[in-house]
Amino acid sequence: MFRPALDSRWLLLMLAVSLGAQAEDAPVESAAAIRVLLAAELETTLSSQMNGTLGELKTGFGEHVAKSELLARFNCSEAEARSKVAAAELAMAKQNLEAKKQLRQLNAVGDIEVSMANTEVQKADGARAMGVAQSGYCQVQAPFAGRVAKVYVKPFQTVTAGTPLFDLVSDGALKVRLNVPSNLLKNLKPGLPLQVSIHETGKTYPAHVSAINSRVDAVAQTVELEARLDEKFPDLMAGMSGTARLSPDVQP
Repeated sequence: MFRPALDSRWLLLMLAVSLGAQAEDAPVESAAAIRVLLAAELETTLSSQMNGTLGELKTGFGEHVAKSELLARFNCSEAEARSKVAAAELAMAKQNLEAKKQLRQLNAVGDIEVSMANTEVQKADGARAMGVAQSGYCQVQAPFAGRVAKVYVKPFQTVTAGTPLFDLVSDGALKVRLNVPSNLLKNLKPGLPLQVSIHETGKTYPAHVSAINSRVDAVAQTVELEARLDEKFPDLMAGMSGTARLSPDVQP
């Protein structure tokens, strides 16, 4: 009457042994897969440096732009007018200084009046420089070559200083970011090869470690790495993700 119970225990034992054997036969490298994220070499949000009204936008979402290319222009009639006034005041101050110097040679004025005239020139020159700087805010230019990832504004929109305008992502080589267990740190070094598998393309790409963070995450017990792809692959884009496998000799 107890045989069924014994048979049941025997089956459970055999099942446990079988599962243990399968676990031993499973490839160890599956645990070595590390999540990665592709990031652009340069990525930034360009914001307005002034209060004003935009004109027509010179670029759009997804478009490629060259370094220093004009992306947008503000209506800057007032700023340009102030710049002209400052330039005129500087010219007047310089003329006054020259007149004071000539009068000083004739002993018609004292040194203090010449010094005050020179101060007025410096003051006017500062106002002119400020006007030139403010006029420069009227144009939004690309600080590096890349693609427009996002456009926050519309043509002829009025914005304040600090308002985001564009997200710009460089079109150069991509970086690979990953976090590995800190117990591997003793075997990590720049130049270490790794294979990066990207989900979006279904392909694997060669890369190498380029930088190792100088601080370990004490909570997660991981260290951040940065890797570089061995060459530029046109089918890859910033934001793609996947997994990486380190060299087999990198073991805890």
